[in-house]
Amino acid sequence: RPARSAAALLLAWLLLPLACGEGAAGPVDTSGDLDLAASHARMLTALRQVVGDVMGADRFLGDASLLETERKLAALPAAGLDLGADARRHGLLVRQAADLLRLGRTDDSVEALADAEQLLAAVPLDERPRAEVTLLFHQALAWLRLGERGNCVGCANPDSCLFPLRGGGLHELQAGSQASLDALTRLLQHPRCPASTALSARWLLNIAYMTLGQWPDEVPEAWLIGPDVWDAGADFPRYRQVAADVGLGRLSLSGGAVVDDLTGDGRLDVMVSTWHYDGGMQLFRNAADGSFEDVTEQAGLAGLTGGLNMEHVDIEGDGDMDVLVLRGAWFDALGRHPNSLLINDGSGHFQDAAFAAGLAEPAYPTQTGAFADYDGDGDLDLYVGNEDGESGYFPSQLFRARGDGSFEDVARQAGVENLAYAKAVAWGDVDDDGDPDLYVSNLASANRLYLNQGDGTFVDQAAARGVQRPLMSFPSWFWDVDNDGQLDLYVAAYVEDMAVVSASWLGLPHEHEAGRLFMNRGGGRFDDRTQAFGLSRVITTMGANFGDLDNDGWLDMYLGTGFPSYAALMPNVMLRNVGGARFEDVSAAGGFGHLQKAHGVAFADLDDDGDLDVFEEMGGAYAGDVAFDALYENPGHGHHWLRLQLVGAGGNRSALGARVTLGFDDGGVSRQVHRQVGTGGSFGSSPLALQLGLGDAERVDWLELRWAWGPTQRFTDLAVDRCLQITQGEDELLELPLRPTPFRRSEAPR
Repeated sequence: RPARSAAALLLAWLLLPLACGEGAAGPVDTSGDLDLAASHARMLTALRQVVGDVMGADRFLGDASLLETERKLAALPAAGLDLGADARRHGLLVRQAADLLRLGRTDDSVEALADAEQLLAAVPLDERPRAEVTLLFHQALAWLRLGERGNCVGCANPDSCLFPLRGGGLHELQAGSQASLDALTRLLQHPRCPASTALSARWLLNIAYMTLGQWPDEVPEAWLIGPDVWDAGADFPRYRQVAADVGLGRLSLSGGAVVDDLTGDGRLDVMVSTWHYDGGMQLFRNAADGSFEDVTEQAGLAGLTGGLNMEHVDIEGDGDMDVLVLRGAWFDALGRHPNSLLINDGSGHFQDAAFAAGLAEPAYPTQTGAFADYDGDGDLDLYVGNEDGESGYFPSQLFRARGDGSFEDVARQAGVENLAYAKAVAWGDVDDDGDPDLYVSNLASANRLYLNQGDGTFVDQAAARGVQRPLMSFPSWFWDVDNDGQLDLYVAAYVEDMAVVSASWLGLPHEHEAGRLFMNRGGGRFDDRTQAFGLSRVITTMGANFGDLDNDGWLDMYLGTGFPSYAALMPNVMLRNVGGARFEDVSAAGGFGHLQKAHGVAFADLDDDGDLDVFEEMGGAYAGDVAFDALYENPGHGHHWLRLQLVGAGGNRSALGARVTLGFDDGGVSRQVHRQVGTGGSFGSSPLALQLGLGDAERVDWLELRWAWGPTQRFTDLAVDRCLQITQGEDELLELPLRPTPFRRSEAPR
């Protein structure tokens, strides 16, 4: 970053309006002599090279498989001349149809499957039942996707794809669902349909009936999944899906989401990415009128492509939110895409410092990273969990900040290379010894709990502390579920099998693990309380985050579901924390059960009215699996709250890892609420300001704040329903003004 004079910096900060979401302390420039312009230009070149290297070759977005299948089809003799060739043609047409569907060529996929059906008679008798089952399942998916494309994309409205479907969520264009229903019925009637396929087909058949407005009454009893299975009947207000109304209804594939004040005006903005290596990031500025405007070009984001996940923090300690972009996940050896570190100049214009800072190479496939000051030197360090596997040696990286804006990888010396397929990382002082510990969620291998030894090294204690499972896991995070002052751990499960999902919802036996809730009973000793908290259902989770929706002081969580297949149509799940003792499913009641695939999730008060809304980046992995992003407006729950904007010292101005405790009287009951400063879950980045629900409390009796690696401060007798800024080492609290702005309403179609 070019040097800025002290006078210019001071003037810039004095001119900034005080608002909830920005601090008043002066910046600390730790950017050193990094050449940001050169680093940014180098990143643009590197990302263009990624497109050239990967385009067409990968299994999610590329067409190499389709081209190879078409080459084989072209080499066959004309249909009807050779029975063996026709049998091969049948199989190749089904494969071609799957590739066409993956690439979004739905009509062509349907046509290829129709051609394949004409050739079933050529398939040998002993292979024909399996071929019939396979064909019917592919036909059902293609027709169902055709219906989704026409209704959830082409005729989208606020109710689209919200499960259980009702009102505007019912399909206007019904041909796709009807044809899918016919195929699924034939599939379930097939005498050789495997039990696992039948479970998946039963699930999809109920959804098809639902899109037509015929569920549950018209569903044959033997195949019915009733309302009692999908709707828990919770008493919870419905949240309106307002993304299109406010200008956030972006159509995209899977990607990350960051919500915070990214433009320096004190209002929350939204940054989104897409995992498509040729797709760009976008920044939506809060326009202060209930809407958001696309300022991507002004933000300097043009050419910054790809990125399945993002995290944000003030890495320089200058008061501006910077953004880490994580790339290459799931692409294995093709995923060696450099990560970005986007440095904010204070106005919402970014330059990529990753190459200059030493974070861009070597590049390994990843989608997860988290910041913390693990060594207590006052600067924020970074752990990036990479996807090590059979395709290459991709160790995870611990980037230690040198204090001059650059980093060095010390993972090997620290003992945290992991050497597994990392899908989530989280920092938290689980043993309360004053330094942050590290959890790594791995796919298909044991998870890690690296306890910080205080000397720059870590020891994996996951087995000893009983937190290695589930073995197929994805997002994870530390949080205090029961407000006892100890950091608990949630580790979400992941499975690419609709039969397992269906069986779990129906209470049928299956062999897959659910996510795990580990309750910390002190000193980093954990008990598995998954079943006791009502979390034993398999929820195959990708994007996820947590926050206190109803301001009752208990943290709730939102699990974005799915996996790449078009068969992965399952509702996202909102779980309300009931008094720190159990979770209840409020997905149906609250309108959160979106059927499309969910990725980056952020809990944030985007209309500044005192309660948390929920933003969700939507879309799948396949090129054709696009969906509109979602924003769920909190209608309010009538409870009190307090928001805290913490300003730390030195390089950790974001106050990452700080712990806050509030004591208050809630309707005659003495209570405490405990929180840790951070961006929430591992897939989605919520604002760093803490939103603390207080229930019916009318005052906060006391507030205790323990800074990371720093002192403890205490304040008493605080008013509620306001935003306070607390600066490390200062005794005076600064009240920041709220600027509630109702979300814009629009009746216009997308």
